[in-house]
Amino acid sequence: TEHYHALVDMGSNGIRFSITDLSPPRARVLPTLFQDRCGVSLYDAQYRTGEKGPIPQTVIEEVLGALLRFKRIGEDFKVANERVRVVATEATRNAVNGKDFCHQIHARTGWNVELLAKEEEGRIGALGIASSFQSVNGLVMDLGGGSVQMTWMVTEDGEVKTSPRGSVSFPYGAAALTMQLDRAGTKGHGKLQEEISTSFESALLDIGIPSSLTKAADEEGGFTLFLSGGGFRGWGYILMSLHSVQPYPIPTINGFRVPKSSFLPSLEHHTDLESTFGISSRRASQVPAILLLIKALVKSIPSISDIYFAQGGVREGLLFSTLPPSVRSQHPLVTASAPFAPPSTRILVHLLSTAIPPPVAPDSHSHAHPPLSLTNPSFLTSTIHLLHAHSSSPKDIRSAAALRSTTTGLLADAHGLSHTDRALLALVLCERWGGNLSPADQGFFAGMQELVGPAASWWAKYIGRAAGGLGDLFAAGVVRE
Repeated sequence: TEHYHALVDMGSNGIRFSITDLSPPRARVLPTLFQDRCGVSLYDAQYRTGEKGPIPQTVIEEVLGALLRFKRIGEDFKVANERVRVVATEATRNAVNGKDFCHQIHARTGWNVELLAKEEEGRIGALGIASSFQSVNGLVMDLGGGSVQMTWMVTEDGEVKTSPRGSVSFPYGAAALTMQLDRAGTKGHGKLQEEISTSFESALLDIGIPSSLTKAADEEGGFTLFLSGGGFRGWGYILMSLHSVQPYPIPTINGFRVPKSSFLPSLEHHTDLESTFGISSRRASQVPAILLLIKALVKSIPSISDIYFAQGGVREGLLFSTLPPSVRSQHPLVTASAPFAPPSTRILVHLLSTAIPPPVAPDSHSHAHPPLSLTNPSFLTSTIHLLHAHSSSPKDIRSAAALRSTTTGLLADAHGLSHTDRALLALVLCERWGGNLSPADQGFFAGMQELVGPAASWWAKYIGRAAGGLGDLFAAGVVRE
């Protein structure tokens, strides 16, 4: 338990509790042992009358009860007191009775509350986004309940670079903007959107986007956006429900990507938002505000290429900040699969790579060679790591278990994987065991194929067959000298 870390993230829309195991070799993917959420909105609690007031004592008592429950759980997990952190963001920081609230928490739990400054909240949120991908090069935004932050980010060799100014914060969080929309009335929506757009345009100048990112944007058709926070994730789930691949086969939001052309769909026929997977009734009520924010964003940054959605926020950012660059730089796919590695991993990776033709450049349309995403060393290493992971399953379900291993199986909880990696690895591992699927799994298989495209699907099958041959030849994962 020496690597267990307990964290309380007191946000504007809810209070999140988690216990994470940061022991090697899986620390990079932030393995979660326990997580829970108290659905108290500290932001809404301060505006119950329509005007800002103190956090009511009844709400404070509810929060204290939840904190005491988590304290007992942490003790049951034997988390050391020095590895328990309680952090609070804007709703607590700006509360009329914020200091008294924090004092009551300390008196009842013995925990000190760390009030993150606005700039620090933006920095930690950005680190949460960095933890959610193998690499980040673009503009990053975090949409909370009370505010939204913007900066740029470049990650390399475990180092995370952002604007020297940090993140620019705006009072346009999902809950705050919902309230502003109600006050502005329908006629005032256009003016509010223009105000937000102007603020974003000014911020883009203030954060000083480096020339390397600007040059890449010119060459690739626009900036890549990385979005986090409950409001943006909610929007991501809506886009997932409108995706051309239906039902969309990967349920987790982290790593979901859409092109700019799909970022602002018409919601005219999508009226029952509460029935959408991943959307609560509260989040559904905030959709008009989130939509207005995204319209302003698209107007202020006309050159956008792709948009990625991240699960990582303050919680993940705080944990990620404790890891050394050597751990941060690890590929999440390799780290997540490392516990299953066979003894002769290095030799088996070499043998598998020799069976595959050289890859093509990302912008090539040739199908005669596999895409880089299937042949990079990290992907092939992960394939070999999982070569025998399903050998103990009954023969009839090995292909199905392997197919679902990246979504609801062995790697389901791995933080930092893209949807492309999850889909490609699932297809490769499925074929490694022969690809025999029951009718119940064939629809899911077809969805994964459609997600990556016909060429990548064919090469995934090819690599899976090659991996299957190695698995049969070296049943224990041992290549004798």
